[in-house]
Amino acid sequence: MLIIKDLAVYYGAIRALDGISLEVNEGEIVTMIGANGAGKSTTIRSISGLVRPRSGVVTFEGKPLHQLPPHDIVMLGVGQSPEGRRVFANMTIRENLELGAYTRHRRPAEVKQDMEKVFVQFPRLKERESQSAGTLSGGEQQMLAIGRALMARPRLLLLDEPSLGLAPFLVQTIFKIIQEINQQGVTVLLVEQNANQALRIANRGYVLETGRVVLADTSQKLLQDDSVRKAYLGE
Repeated sequence: MLIIKDLAVYYGAIRALDGISLEVNEGEIVTMIGANGAGKSTTIRSISGLVRPRSGVVTFEGKPLHQLPPHDIVMLGVGQSPEGRRVFANMTIRENLELGAYTRHRRPAEVKQDMEKVFVQFPRLKERESQSAGTLSGGEQQMLAIGRALMARPRLLLLDEPSLGLAPFLVQTIFKIIQEINQQGVTVLLVEQNANQALRIANRGYVLETGRVVLADTSQKLLQDDSVRKAYLGE
C-alpha cells in the first residue's frame, strides 16, 4: 500500500532523514520506534505532504505522493492524527470532526453517518459534542484527533505519538482503539515512543536512529532482540 524509497529530508543544513526505505502492506499495523530526533515524525510528515523531501519517493497504492499538496493526499485516502493532537481549541468537538471531513463536504449524508460512527467509537465525544475542544482532557483530545482523521475515510491512518502525555490507563485505551480501527479495515502506520505497547499490537516494526532505518523485522522478533530490549524496552 505504501512504499518509501531512499527518502532524504533536510531542515536547512540539518539532515533529518538519511535515505530511509520502508513499506506498509494493506491491513497491517506497522510501527516506527526510536529516540527523540530519530526522524519518525519527519517520516510521517513527509508522507502527508507537510514536509518536502530533498530526494527519494513516496508512493501510495502506486501513486506518487512526494510532490502533492496535503489536501490531495488526504483525498487519495491518507489521514493523519498529528503529534500533540492539534485540535482546534476554540471550536466544538462537532466542528473539529466536520473539519476532518472537509474534502467530502459535497456528501453531507455520508459525513453525518461517519460522525455517528466516530461517536459510537468514542462515546465520550458524543457526550461533549457541543463543548470546546480546548476544555477536553489530554485523552479526550487524543480521541478527537483520531476521530477527526477518521472523518476523511482514510484507507491508511498515520498516528504520530498517540499515547504521548497520557495516563497509563488511557494509554491502554488508545492502543485498544487503534487495534479496533485496524480490524475495521484501516491500515495503520504508528509512530510511538512507547515501544513495548507499539510492538505488541503491530505486525512489523522499523527502528530508526538519526534518520536511518537500523532494524526492520516482525514485531515479535524485535521484542526479542537484545539491542531493542536494552535501548527501548528498559530491559
